[in-house]
Amino acid sequence: MKKTYKVDVDCAACAEKMQEAIKNTEGIKDAALSFMSLKVKVEFEDGVDPDAVMQEARKNCKKVEDDMEIYL
Repeated sequence: MKKTYKVDVDCAACAEKMQEAIKNTEGIKDAALSFMSLKVKVEFEDGVDPDAVMQEARKNCKKVEDDMEIYL
C-alpha cells in the first residue's frame, strides 16, 4: 500500500534526514520525501497498520528534527 502525507520541514538537509528516518521505520518498505512539494510518499510492507507505522515514523523523525511535522 502507498500513501502520501504532507510534511512541514525547514530545509533540504533536514528533509533528507527525515526521509532516512522514515525509511528506517519498521513496517515501511520505501519512502521519498520532496522538500519542494513538502510531501512524503510512503510504501508500506504488507499487513501493517499504516496509521500505527506512521506514528512510529513521526517519533523517529522528531529525534532527528524536533520542529518537523508529518500531517497524518
